[in-house]
Amino acid sequence: MDLPVMPPVKPMLAKSVKEIPPGMQYEAKWDGFRAIVHRDGDEVVLGSRTGKPLTRYFPELVELVREQLPKRCVLDGEIVIAHEGRLDFDRLTERIHPADSRVRMLAERTPASFVAFDVLALGDESLLDVPQRARRQRLTQVLADARPPLYLAPATEDAALAGEWFDRYEGAGLDGIVAKPLDLPYRPDARLMYKIKHERTADAVVAGYRYHKSGPVLGSLLLGLYDDSGVLQHVGVCAAFPMRRREELIGELEPLRLEDVSAHPWGRWAEEAAHESSRMPGAPSRWSGKKDLSWVPLRPDRVLEVAYDHMEGDRFRHTAQFRRWRPDREPASCTYAQLEEPVGYDLDEVLAPPER
Repeated sequence: MDLPVMPPVKPMLAKSVKEIPPGMQYEAKWDGFRAIVHRDGDEVVLGSRTGKPLTRYFPELVELVREQLPKRCVLDGEIVIAHEGRLDFDRLTERIHPADSRVRMLAERTPASFVAFDVLALGDESLLDVPQRARRQRLTQVLADARPPLYLAPATEDAALAGEWFDRYEGAGLDGIVAKPLDLPYRPDARLMYKIKHERTADAVVAGYRYHKSGPVLGSLLLGLYDDSGVLQHVGVCAAFPMRRREELIGELEPLRLEDVSAHPWGRWAEEAAHESSRMPGAPSRWSGKKDLSWVPLRPDRVLEVAYDHMEGDRFRHTAQFRRWRPDREPASCTYAQLEEPVGYDLDEVLAPPER
């Protein structure tokens, strides 16, 4: 492979802001695997956000690149899988599997799509120093005849329309808006764009914690919600605390500590079979490898309010943010019923090309 922008490339990133900034290009924020696509003839590399190759996990996209993209190019975009009109991150993670036979079976059963939103090189020309607006024009030309499962990400310079997308597109599984300054060159691994994500709050039960990797201070709180059957389901973690606060929390939670985990709602967490019928911390995963999944059980008596962006099935999609303790709430009242459900919006409508 011999391109003006060579792999690995870490993508340009965005920093969080509360409101949509004016005077920029706006796109939906895709909930998939960020990927930089390099093509030089028959050679194709799909690079992850960290620069590691994803190529072997998405054989159908390798063929897609060879069929539809220019023979020499570098594109930035998102690998996504849609299911029933919404993005489905769980089906996407199933692809990261060591068995090639399973990867190829899933590629046929739940094929992935690629949504392109930037171009870094064409032919022998690097576009890294070209302003955002001009890069978008080049990308639009390159993908003028794109066919599913290759898509050009919808974009606009109308902030009011971006606000409408922010509200509507969540129903299709997208998680916000990305704003890009029009004169911005492409700068790998730099946070020069802006992301505006949905934020909701929920009251959750604190049912345990894990230690921090640096030592005997709190690393993350394990959160639970009760389902319709009255079973406490593990829904995610809350982890962003200053180091001093991590030390204080260990002491504050000590009276709730259980020495015997068998009395805990997640007492069977170490049994692989138990995870088939209930969500518990420590579920075996190809992501965890040899990571220590042990945790400290707490009596599920305390409630806290957390902020979250959206759900992935029956769990928080990302790490929740601590807001406040809720001594006025009973743990049994922390159920899934309190969670808002976005109004459904078909992903096909998001990706439909503009009328010509």
